[in-house]
Amino acid sequence: MLSFRQLLWLFFNLAFILLSQCTHAKDLKSSCHTCKQIADNFIKGLDQTKKQNFGGGNTAWEERALSKYETSEIRLVEILENLCESSSFDCNHMVEEHEDHFETWWFKRQKKHPDLYKWFCIDTINVCCLKGTFGPDCNACVGGSERPCHGNGVCDGDGTRGGNGRCNCDHGYKGEFCLDCIDGYFNEIRNDTFSLCTECHSSCKTCTGLTNEDCEKCKTGWGEDDEGACLDVNECLNDPPLCKEDQYCLNTDGSFSCKGCDKVCSGCTEAGPDKCQSCAPGYQDTEGTCTDVNECEQPDAVCTAGNQECVNNKGSYICICASGYEEQEGVCVTIPEPEENEEDADTVKRPEEHVDL
Repeated sequence: MLSFRQLLWLFFNLAFILLSQCTHAKDLKSSCHTCKQIADNFIKGLDQTKKQNFGGGNTAWEERALSKYETSEIRLVEILENLCESSSFDCNHMVEEHEDHFETWWFKRQKKHPDLYKWFCIDTINVCCLKGTFGPDCNACVGGSERPCHGNGVCDGDGTRGGNGRCNCDHGYKGEFCLDCIDGYFNEIRNDTFSLCTECHSSCKTCTGLTNEDCEKCKTGWGEDDEGACLDVNECLNDPPLCKEDQYCLNTDGSFSCKGCDKVCSGCTEAGPDKCQSCAPGYQDTEGTCTDVNECEQPDAVCTAGNQECVNNKGSYICICASGYEEQEGVCVTIPEPEENEEDADTVKRPEEHVDL
């Protein structure tokens, strides 16, 4: 039996191998992406330079003396210099490493192999595969290279030397071959090589057709009627109620939500001051709508302490000291008159002195 240390060593080695394989697969996909970007940029460079010349002005003389610019090394160099962003290490490294291949294609293979991407990335440096194939040997994806995943998904590693060829199915589809439908979808058309999954009615968890009568099983929040159709369950009729006392229930298709009552209400059936079950303290029923009670206009005074006056606000009121009074220790007292400054008083009392000239 293996010791704990041996098991730990085995675990870390397996983890390292799996991590290395994942990293290698990622690098293979990345290399193909970089190569395709280079090939695309090369074609763009061809288009951008097709109307240029050597720059001397006399194009006819230049072509007789220096050969045609169209097929010149100068044009090739100009294109190569603009294939990559300066910050892209992978792109610049690939161009530098395979510069001789670009020269070979430019001078010797261009006419016979006009598709630079296929010649360079697939057939020469072997970092990509034809569409519909994957892996080191460019094997066909699941479902075949013509229609990977039967047209209902993406083949892992498609077009690269990486990946495992398995299908990542589009939404609505599942299974190894992306021919089966997930819950909420049904096979409108299905054979050994083609499948069309169509969404069920919103009430169905599983179904055989488009309507709520074609449900095999209803979703949560929906119930089956006597005829087998799935209908919305009105949770707002539940007893006891599902919402709090200061909330009302809003039914939705397949569900419900609890909404806060208007602040003038003490319990309500819907939104608004006219949907209250009763009025909150400080409010009164006025022809079916809860409105503010003006406590300051009540027959019996609500502010009974001396020198106070009432100020109404929504749902309540406050008592404040009347004009000319201020609160001191909970009592409204007269605001004292400001004391005269001694110098000001002396100035008032002493007459202005006159100096005879």
